[in-house]
Amino acid sequence: MRIVIYPHSMEFGGSQRNAIDIATALRDRGHELTVFCPPGPLVELVTERRLRHEIAPLPRIRPSFAVMKRLCAVVEAADADVVHGFEWPPAVEALFGPGRKLGVPAVCTVMSMSVAPFLPRWLPLTVGTESIFRTERTHRTNVILMEPPVDTEHDRPVDQVAAKRRLGIDPEILVVSLVTRLATELKREGILAAIEAVGVLAREFPVTLVIAGDGPIRAEADAAARRANAAAGTRAVLLTGNLVDPRPVYDAADVALGMGGSALRSMAFRKPLIVQGERGFWRVLGPDSLTSFTENGWFGVGTADEERDGAARLGRLLRPLLADADARAALGSFSRATVESRYGLPTAVERLEGFYLEAIRRGHAMPVPASRLLAPYLSVTGYEIRRKVKRRLGGVVSDDFNSLASIQIQSDRSVSR
Repeated sequence: MRIVIYPHSMEFGGSQRNAIDIATALRDRGHELTVFCPPGPLVELVTERRLRHEIAPLPRIRPSFAVMKRLCAVVEAADADVVHGFEWPPAVEALFGPGRKLGVPAVCTVMSMSVAPFLPRWLPLTVGTESIFRTERTHRTNVILMEPPVDTEHDRPVDQVAAKRRLGIDPEILVVSLVTRLATELKREGILAAIEAVGVLAREFPVTLVIAGDGPIRAEADAAARRANAAAGTRAVLLTGNLVDPRPVYDAADVALGMGGSALRSMAFRKPLIVQGERGFWRVLGPDSLTSFTENGWFGVGTADEERDGAARLGRLLRPLLADADARAALGSFSRATVESRYGLPTAVERLEGFYLEAIRRGHAMPVPASRLLAPYLSVTGYEIRRKVKRRLGGVVSDDFNSLASIQIQSDRSVSR
């Protein structure tokens, strides 16, 4: 097949990393791949993987006429059979661009915590959690579950001692890792709680929290790290900034913190994992907690009691793990086994191939008439206009369908079903 993969961003993040891993695996299975993507740091990874790629114009509003025009040109030049958009902006631009003009079918992957309500119900869709899948399949004709895949050959333990030295850390120091965007929505609270918790524990253990990533709260995180280091009298917290290849951080860890795709990648490195959420949520991954994460995703929202002492709660979970190497080894083995058995990239790609073929078959058998695109187009443009107005008034979040409010809406929809 000739496939165009269109990630929504090339900043560091789980969905776009999934898109690159999937594109690489599809190319290696003999398909002709083109990655259509905006500028950003992860373009370096696309180049490193020797994937054919085309840079998209920067949009002012979604769907963007400039982006759709360029996407149509790329799809036509590649003679593509299907366009795969990751998250809603690429999906609607694939649908209203080459889908409308060239008749090339579009499919959409949503790895966010909720599905945009304006995505047409007939658009082929993959979602990342069982709970969202159950909700969406009640009103969609073509939806499958595709949990965030992990390339367990690329992401695997190699040499922890060498990884620590590469980061400038003594091999005897215990490392707690957190690979994340330094974003406000869904991230800020946990990042600051981790800095506070490890800052306290560094007075008791030889431990360093390594945070790999960058973003809007970088200055705030730097300030918090300086305070923690000063109080501990040692380097309790190290911020590396963005790393195109964060594998040394995962490999160096003795305990990993994380959510979503980053949590799964840390598991592939055979690390004990504490899942990060919001409102004081922290949970150790183990046999008793696995089902809640496979059901609802690698995230959580804490109770009122947990919200009051998130940093202290994380400290209470970290302390026994830092003290017990055998417990770390057992939980790390459980992490790796879970990823290998459930989240392997080859299985996900095989299923995706079948999904593409079905989308292509349906697209040829039942082309979408232009009149059927009018309602979803008006819906998404109306949403974007309202969002721009809210942004001017200072009342809009940066990750519209990856926010606490959107998670609550998705949860309510799941319950109502």
